[in-house]
Amino acid sequence: MFDKLKDINNLRKVQGELKKEAEQIFVNGEKRDNVVLIRGDKHIEKLVINGVENKEIKDLINDTMKDVDKKLEKVSRSHLSDLGIGL
Repeated sequence: MFDKLKDINNLRKVQGELKKEAEQIFVNGEKRDNVVLIRGDKHIEKLVINGVENKEIKDLINDTMKDVDKKLEKVSRSHLSDLGIGL
């Protein structure tokens, strides 16, 4: 029982470390007058369309991606619960 709790705590610790590392990775994509700068955690930092920075679309995409992440987390928790692992 305590081994499972220890494993779960270690998993959470590693997840936190990976999240911090992912936030420090940046990839820039450019094509003509369009630019996108994305962090390793798939958060869009900058979005330029036809030479104009578009914060509204950037925020819309980021908010939608957060919703996707929440739904994926719920599904993951369900599968882990089926395996007898509660997070």
